[in-house]
Amino acid sequence: MSVMSALPVAAATLTITAAFKPDPSKPNHNMFENTTPNTGFCLNYPNFCRNGSLFSLRAAPTIYATQPIPANHENPRQGVMLKAPAEWREVNVTHSATGRQETVRIRINGLGASLVTDPVVDLVGGNVSISEAHALLFGTNLSYAPSPCKGLGPSWSFNKVAFDFFWAFPTSSECAKHAKFTIPTSRLNYIEISYQLITPNPLNMSAGQYTGTITYTMGPHQDFDMGDNFLPDDPVLTLNFILSVDHVLNIEIPPGGNNIALEPKGGWQLWSVGRRPEKLMRDQTFLIHASSRFKMQLACERIIGDTCGLSNSRQHEVPINVSVTLPNGLRHANGASVHRQPLLLSGAGTELFEPTQYVDRKPGTLHFEIDKQYTAEMLFQEGTYNGSVTVIWDSEV
Repeated sequence: MSVMSALPVAAATLTITAAFKPDPSKPNHNMFENTTPNTGFCLNYPNFCRNGSLFSLRAAPTIYATQPIPANHENPRQGVMLKAPAEWREVNVTHSATGRQETVRIRINGLGASLVTDPVVDLVGGNVSISEAHALLFGTNLSYAPSPCKGLGPSWSFNKVAFDFFWAFPTSSECAKHAKFTIPTSRLNYIEISYQLITPNPLNMSAGQYTGTITYTMGPHQDFDMGDNFLPDDPVLTLNFILSVDHVLNIEIPPGGNNIALEPKGGWQLWSVGRRPEKLMRDQTFLIHASSRFKMQLACERIIGDTCGLSNSRQHEVPINVSVTLPNGLRHANGASVHRQPLLLSGAGTELFEPTQYVDRKPGTLHFEIDKQYTAEMLFQEGTYNGSVTVIWDSEV
């Protein structure tokens, strides 16, 4: 029997990337796009994987058999056996600037390898083709997955000493092929995984980059289990996650919309016929593009209590009430619609608005109003009242 030995290598590490950028043509498509370049199976069979929403990655540990695989072995763990961590696992990903955490879920739903042996025609006694020899070696070739696994995709490539195969794992069960002939030396040249992801809702995430890591063990009775005979040169497989969120928050104010002239309902002409104004008000429409959470606040030139104030040349001051109505698709954190929500210096009540979809250039309204009692005071004063009110939309929440 010949003996093979493996040199130590760095731990197998793979990186999975996903990105979200709002698309005006798909306002309800609130999902990350997997931007990880496929390697291995899905690189070779892109159409099959695209139709099945599959993604694959190839890791490069070399996994040697420690002893021959005996013909007709009874213990399935002595031969070619695979087990994948097919159950869902959670991975915390952390925002690089704020430290805020979100959760990604992943399951490994496919596992494959390249089995390398002595020349396969010699192993089965000769006088057959290479294809026939691969089939004779295990009863059926390795592209036919043993239960409960399923063969995944088209037949894989093979040559006189190697066969590439890939099995789908509906559960975390052992799947084993029994050798019909003794295999003196063998190894798995690499392993490949296919995976599914469940990503958080990007509309509820801050813009920026989130990173996280999950580590799987490899070896007998570990997360990735190749039986008792095949031992990896490194017992760890690490998956690094990088999620990128690119949000939009933009406000358009129409020309002249930053100069607000308050007037009574129906206009000043009613006063000229003896009808005293009860309130002064003005609604100002704005257009909003929003794919992210945000908060709103006030900043004031003059402060009266928790809001802004206006004054005349004699320094008579009155408070002005400011409120906001947001379009459908933007809600309070409790799911309620936003209608005439007061804007206060303290920020109370406007600490968090969340999109239910990408809102692309939809109209909202700022409401400015002076209450009845202060309007009455102003009517007995002289001069023009003015003041500066700044409305802030802030995505840093």
